[in-house]
Amino acid sequence: MTVQKAFFEIIYSGNRKNEQIPVMFNPETVTITRSNRWAMEAAPGKPVKTAQFKGSEAGELSLPDLWFDTTDTGEPVTKYTDKLMSLLDLDVKVPGTNPRTNNARPPVVKFHWGHIVSFPAYVEEVEIEFTYFSAAGVPLRARVEVELKQFHASGVEKQNPTSGTPYPHRVHQFMPGETLDRISAEYYGDATRWRALASANGIEDPLAIRPGTSIVIPEITSL
Repeated sequence: MTVQKAFFEIIYSGNRKNEQIPVMFNPETVTITRSNRWAMEAAPGKPVKTAQFKGSEAGELSLPDLWFDTTDTGEPVTKYTDKLMSLLDLDVKVPGTNPRTNNARPPVVKFHWGHIVSFPAYVEEVEIEFTYFSAAGVPLRARVEVELKQFHASGVEKQNPTSGTPYPHRVHQFMPGETLDRISAEYYGDATRWRALASANGIEDPLAIRPGTSIVIPEITSL
């Protein structure tokens, strides 16, 4: 039996499109989560109402234990882990990037391992724990946790009609004290476009967004 190695494939990017980032050791577990949102309004003195479908949540893929080890060569393990961390960096070579409106984003990837191929996703979080060092302080072993979040429905690609490439969505992480209108002003130069953010992220209550929540910033072509 041929052993297949897991890897990340960059699918929407500038110079890095189709680049593959292999993992050194295949993961022990892969967790894929998808959910739908339903609502059922309760009213005093009324029977149970029929639930109403409110839309699908973005899927999530969690890789809690990716191990990287270079004790056999003595080279820094960061040679490999830095490649995963770089998936969080903005890629200014993505077609459609517009510095005037802060319209840039990190690359979009898929995770492959045998029969498992993830939905197109952005990397939401990378956590690296260095667990072994040489006497000189060179990191030689690391445990890496990667969290992916669905970028769009699989097989449905939102295309930019002027370039034939996907609109370069960005990702913003909510900070304490932030509001959708302030984020709209930052990215679009117009605080009144906060409804576009709410709609794109399925946000029903803009005042209930918790700090640390990641939201997608969609391109608005009329800017």
